[in-house]
Amino acid sequence: MRGREILLGVSGGVAAFKAAALASRLVQAGAGVSVVMTPAATRFVGPTTFEALTGRTVHVDMFSPREHFQGEHIGLARRADVAVVAPATAQTLARLAAGMADDLLSATLLCFTGPVLLAPAMNCEMWSKASVQRNVARLREDGFELIGPGQGWLSCGQVGPGRMAEPEEILERIATVASDGSQDNGTAACES
Repeated sequence: MRGREILLGVSGGVAAFKAAALASRLVQAGAGVSVVMTPAATRFVGPTTFEALTGRTVHVDMFSPREHFQGEHIGLARRADVAVVAPATAQTLARLAAGMADDLLSATLLCFTGPVLLAPAMNCEMWSKASVQRNVARLREDGFELIGPGQGWLSCGQVGPGRMAEPEEILERIATVASDGSQDNGTAACES
């Protein structure tokens, strides 16, 4: 993965702590990692954690001072080879399935034309809802790849489906996708 650019989206669920381990492993594997967090994600893990692990500024606000002159969402999308959202909450899955762009993460992913991996994490009742399963089906139809969720102990005290895949499993899939060389850095649909 050396030299590859990974966009790591972190949405607001208790499994966000696993995203920090994933960011660390990606950096150790030689990837550049840009992190976009939803505002809710910052309530679970602070941006400073990801900044320390990646050596880069964490992006949360759509209208913060811009690093990219085109807008954060466009610049971040064009920089990345692969995007992964871990954890991908029910809210994030719904936004992506609807094509919404009402926060920095969803806007960035709407601009991104490379492979997007989603690692869902939520309560088992939420995961089993028809609306969530419709969103998952739509996302798969639209070319998103889901990693998990697995079965296991959930923070709500139940055992069932909804547990986010472990960082090692996600890392292996990112490495496979990043090595195929078909990424276009988000500009395939546009002409200069």
